[in-house]
Amino acid sequence: MATVESAGVRAPAWRGGFGRLWSAAVLSSFGDALRNAALPLLAVRLTDRPLLVATVTACGYLPWLAFGLLGGAVADRVDQRRAMWTVDALRGLLVASFAVAVALGHASIGLLIALAFTLTTLQTLFDNASTALLPVLVDREVLGSANARLLTGQRIAGGLLGAPAVPLLLAAGAAAPFAVDAATFLVAAALVASLRTAVPQRRAAVAGSTLRREIAQGLRTLVRDRALRGLCAATALCNIGMGAQLATLVVLVTGWLHGGTVGYAAAGTAATLGSLVGGVVNRRFVARLGRLRAVLTAGTAQTAALVVMGSVRSLPVLVAAIAVFGLMGMVWNINTTTLMQERSPADMLGRVSSAFRTLSYAGVPLGALLGGAVATAWGLNTPPLLTAAFFVLAVIALIPALKVNVPVVAPHDDAMTAHAPR
Repeated sequence: MATVESAGVRAPAWRGGFGRLWSAAVLSSFGDALRNAALPLLAVRLTDRPLLVATVTACGYLPWLAFGLLGGAVADRVDQRRAMWTVDALRGLLVASFAVAVALGHASIGLLIALAFTLTTLQTLFDNASTALLPVLVDREVLGSANARLLTGQRIAGGLLGAPAVPLLLAAGAAAPFAVDAATFLVAAALVASLRTAVPQRRAAVAGSTLRREIAQGLRTLVRDRALRGLCAATALCNIGMGAQLATLVVLVTGWLHGGTVGYAAAGTAATLGSLVGGVVNRRFVARLGRLRAVLTAGTAQTAALVVMGSVRSLPVLVAAIAVFGLMGMVWNINTTTLMQERSPADMLGRVSSAFRTLSYAGVPLGALLGGAVATAWGLNTPPLLTAAFFVLAVIALIPALKVNVPVVAPHDDAMTAHAPR
């Protein structure tokens, strides 16, 4: 492991393992952005039923309910590097096969749903393994800086470069975004496989220890901490609404606002730009309010932005509201993750984070189906208003956590850090 010092701030060295992991993560984010933007656009070409379009998003989150906790426990036991490159290679082959199906005209809603479910099933292991691998590659004192660089690179590649590239790739054919995504998976797998950093020897399992018991320990640690419990409940409520928002944003932009593919790409770009600004201003929020109050303020501002999205029929206004939503979402994510890192026992962080992620994602499929249902029953602009209602409940759920004694700014606080599940 190596670090460098610049202007008195220690940071991870780009050479060696961290640089390769960063490159793989950024490349994968670019491919993910292409696929995530192209899938709903392909779905609306295959069906005009909002509920079916929403089902594609819902099935992209269901595996977290079935396999999320197991993925966290398994990631603590296996060689994370090998798990990551194997998963990426499998995902690359799956997406490449899907691209061929699209090119031959064999795509269907059922195939989209199967692809989304399978990719996320593999992701439950990949994400937890990635979280556990980073401390092996960089010194602990520069983890914050390493996470910041990873997140910044992923946001730029995924939002600023990936989403706007979708219309250009679609001009070459409906299969093009998926073919490029498959290539990014395979190259990322090669980068991770090339890592030569030794993985530390794992301690022998305690007699009588089982995956079920280890998972239960992570859940108990999460539930017993008032701040983490409140944050998890609030994030879960937000994610029910976010399921509705994500699943129906494409029909809101292309149907209600008649923004087309370009408008949909503009909305995604605005969210990314807003989140990058949020990473820059987060330190000031925390300095003035403290972490928990910063999260509460972010949730309140996001609620207002959602009301604007669902009530003002103007594409420029929607883009501006989404930028605000993304900015405050980054503030929420930074401080939620930092609090989890600060308050979790070091030897249980993987299990606590997987428990947090799984519980937080639990409501997304339900929200996606609710979004499709209300869009069908009451209009394409109603899902953002439904999402706003869940954000109000989330803000209320956070209020008891404000009584917890949390420092305003933690030592060596970074402007940006790894993102939370939300």
